[in-house]
Parts: sequence; structure tokens; C-alpha cells
Amino acid sequence: MTEYSNLTDTEWRERLNEQQFHVLRQAGTDRPFGPAYDEFKQDGAGTYVCTGCGNTLFESSTKFDARCGWPAFYDPATNDAITSIRDESMGGPRVEVVCANCQGHLGHVFEGEGFDTPTDQRYCINATSLRYIPDDTGNE
Repeated sequence: MTEYSNLTDTEWRERLNEQQFHVLRQAGTDRPFGPAYDEFKQDGAGTYVCTGCGNTLFESSTKFDARCGWPAFYDPATNDAITSIRDESMGGPRVEVVCANCQGHLGHVFEGEGFDTPTDQRYCINATSLRYIPDDTGNE
């Protein structure tokens, strides 16, 4: 089993393409409304895993269209799928979310925006950090 916390930047660069490395390892951000976002909007039933390590992050049943240009979910797949970190890099407090398994940057979580979801949270996630695995039952 790979110990992701011990991987060097060189090893990560061998595993990831340039954009994935930028987002996951350098806390970059996808361009809003990009091709990966269009694919996300079309995906059916399934699971979203971390591009860096394969950790299960979100279920398609918790995704919603926040019309923000990035994939949005209202809840992670499990309580220990992600880790939240206080982020003040943009001049004000935000909450960054990272993969609990490899510490790859995923995006941010916002609360109290008024979306009609059970948690009133929006996990705004870079599509580059996600890999979609379709539900093999064929359910939508």
C-alpha cells in the first residue's frame, strides 16, 4: 500500500498530469465552467474519488448544480473522507478541504449560502481533483 504522505514532488509529478499536480499538490484552482465541469454535470449515478490516491470523496447523490462553475456537493461520502483546514490566503477566512488520505487540495466548503440542500453546505471542488466511477448497477 502506498504511503502518500511520503511521496516526493518528483513522485507526484510521475503520477499526475500537470494540471492535476497544480491543483492537488500546489492548491491550484480549475478554470470555472471548463470541460471537466461539463463532464461532471453529465455524470450519472456513481462515486467521485481523489485523482491522486483513489480515496472515496463524494457520492453522486450529494452533488447539485450550484451554477458556480465547479462541481458542488452538499456532503462528503464519509465523515473521514476529507480534512478541513482554515484558509486565509485570499484575505479572509475560508475553509479548505483536502483529501484525508493524500492531503491533496480539493477545494473549499462554504456554509449558509441558502442552497436547498440537507446540510446548507457547498463543497466547491476542483473537477481536476476528482475521478468519476460509474455505479455498476445502471441506476441513475
